[in-house]
Amino acid sequence: MMQETRWEGLSLLSHTPRGEVPPFLRPAATEAPWAFHHTLPDYAPTPLVRLPGLARALGVGEVLVKDESHRFGLNAFKGLGGIYALARAAGEVLGLAGPLTWESLQTPAARQALAGVEFVTATDGNHGRGVAWAARRLGCRAHVYLPAGSVPARAQAILDAGAVEAEILPLSYDDTVAHAARLAREKGWRLIQDTSWPGYEDVPAWIVQGYTTMAREAAEQLEELGLARPTHVFLQAGVGAMAGGVLGYLAARYGEAAPDFLIAEPEDIPCIYASAQAGQPRRVEGQAGTIMAGLNCGTPCSLTWPVLRDLARWYAACPDAVAEEGMRLLGRPHPGDPAVVSGESGAVTAGLLARLAQSPLRQDLGLGEDSVVLLFSTEGDTDPEHYRQVLRN
Repeated sequence: MMQETRWEGLSLLSHTPRGEVPPFLRPAATEAPWAFHHTLPDYAPTPLVRLPGLARALGVGEVLVKDESHRFGLNAFKGLGGIYALARAAGEVLGLAGPLTWESLQTPAARQALAGVEFVTATDGNHGRGVAWAARRLGCRAHVYLPAGSVPARAQAILDAGAVEAEILPLSYDDTVAHAARLAREKGWRLIQDTSWPGYEDVPAWIVQGYTTMAREAAEQLEELGLARPTHVFLQAGVGAMAGGVLGYLAARYGEAAPDFLIAEPEDIPCIYASAQAGQPRRVEGQAGTIMAGLNCGTPCSLTWPVLRDLARWYAACPDAVAEEGMRLLGRPHPGDPAVVSGESGAVTAGLLARLAQSPLRQDLGLGEDSVVLLFSTEGDTDPEHYRQVLRN
């Protein structure tokens, strides 16, 4: 049974996790994207940043941040899912059998066959950039659509990454997804979307599996630091594709020793929170005004919703001030800590950790001197002007 708590502008739900990791996120299934990513010429693990000063200030043992601003030069993690999904789709076009590699997609015959393939997607920013980047590298064309309220800098970044168009529409995120899906049907384009619905699950599953690479990197980097496992993992959610993929991988890896998972969302469009509260998927209507553009999504991904429903312990709906607090904590670090440039969607978990660690809820959360807290900074300064403004305040 869900229990709801409100404190200092935060809304939190909690329950006792129970359930199993679905087959597509178990180790055998996630080996393929891991192997494929390692064939990319510019693949490298992103840094796992240790913040001992922040940990001391918050009264926990360790705070570690997986800094995805370094991923493929895209300033965000989304390239992991986008390029794996496009590669799988390209492999189907080419009729490739056996393990998928980057080299198999780069032969003259493959390049010629893929030259006429066109992809389409809807995005809040980072996913579209990853799809555009991957399509250009495969010699394909990508059409990308953004919802109302998207800043022009994000659309321009998508064009710079290689999209043939990146248009901001007067629609909500969910309606923009529907628009992209309609164009795919009408024009014969291939839809590469990071959310799923009945009848559209293969591509989203590939995207989610692609995200597990950063979870495996983080787990191996923790071991290199002499840390057996995290005790707490904070994950931000839009539709929940990344959160579900990372949670599922880590839950499968650690088994009975799995950490406590907490899911963070913007308070004005918390579709995972609302779904957890209702016990079934819920769409949150409207166009949210949150600064967390990458999390501005109203409908849960049907593939990962069961993972988040069954295996997360906490769900939090956060005001924008929490994200801004996290941006400042990471960008203006404690003495001796390195700075992490983290945008609005990337930093919300750091701000949430800081608030909860200094609240009466810390004991309920099990936050203490032995806690090893893992955060994923999923984006850098994807809205550079706003980032500078926040850090000036």
